[in-house]
Amino acid sequence: MSGQEITSLDRSLARVCELCPACRYASYRQKGLAFTFVKTIEVDICPFCRAYERVHGKKAHEPRA
Repeated sequence: MSGQEITSLDRSLARVCELCPACRYASYRQKGLAFTFVKTIEVDICPFCRAYERVHGKKAHEPRA
């Protein structure tokens, strides 16, 4: 992390991303329309995907454990 403290709001927003059907499908399949969609919007548009990256240290479209 770049010195930012993770707040409870960040954790709540990241949880929404974890439950998002598009993000879950994209991280599981790693291809297709959902993957391209999530990869495109996560940086500029989606606050949930940005919070997921701050909390977990990886992008929403990357494979999850």
